[in-house]
Amino acid sequence: MVNSTPYIGRFAPSPSGPLHFGSLIAALGSFLRARSMKGQWLLRIEDIDPPREIVGASSQILSTLEAYGLHWDNSVLYQSQRLEIYQRQINQLLTSDNAYYCQCTRKEIKAMGGSYDGRCGRLAQPHKVGAIRIRNRYGVAKFRDQIKGIIEVDSQFAAEDFIIKRSDGLYAYQLAVVLDDIHQQITEVVRGSDLLEPTCRQESLFKVLKQPSPDWLHLPLACAEKGRKLSKQNHAAAIDVLKPQASINAALRFLGQAEVSTEAQVSKMLEQAINQFDLSKVPRRSEILLVP
Repeated sequence: MVNSTPYIGRFAPSPSGPLHFGSLIAALGSFLRARSMKGQWLLRIEDIDPPREIVGASSQILSTLEAYGLHWDNSVLYQSQRLEIYQRQINQLLTSDNAYYCQCTRKEIKAMGGSYDGRCGRLAQPHKVGAIRIRNRYGVAKFRDQIKGIIEVDSQFAAEDFIIKRSDGLYAYQLAVVLDDIHQQITEVVRGSDLLEPTCRQESLFKVLKQPSPDWLHLPLACAEKGRKLSKQNHAAAIDVLKPQASINAALRFLGQAEVSTEAQVSKMLEQAINQFDLSKVPRRSEILLVP
């Protein structure tokens, strides 16, 4: 039976710095997948963690994507404009006993063995302030990845009542990303393999919210050395916006795809890359070391 649901993918960077080669892999991989499926490719800026954000990074990300010919559909969604929606959902979860306040410190959780044991959710007199945790009634421990097959995580990690709003008042990534994927009707999430474990928590949250989850497709991470991915926190160099052709081909090679002609305009390069995109050639491993 052919799935008639229109494909909707997305790229969701955080504005904590300029796009680097690792970011380009996620952006290009998700773009090619969406376009090869004749679907939409949406852009979301995950700007709900002000202490980590760099002034001007959001606009720099947008201009970099445009320089690389990675043009998104519809308007950009900014998480910072959806805080009321996140809070409304949290209020509903608290009211329905699907979430609760927790005042446990990191030191206390470490003493529990490193995994939170749900004690604040069992109090006769619940806390009224603190971080807010989901009552994880499902504890999804495995899911199917479109490249890697069945992924299974530690059952203790999967069962933990995880935080959906931090004690400092900031909304947690797990809550925001799930609500946004529901809102944007994302049918498949294409992103880096550093988010394999959090996928199980997101699956659990989709179930709590009684919403269907998207398909999952995790790309390999570009690493400067084993276990150390390229990231803004590691001060990875920004990609060249003046001559994007070489970086596009480097990203295609990384993703196991055939290179395209660098003599053509960027738009023609991407058109060729879309036409020859082959998901079966994307490496299944989670990390790939970059040769200096």
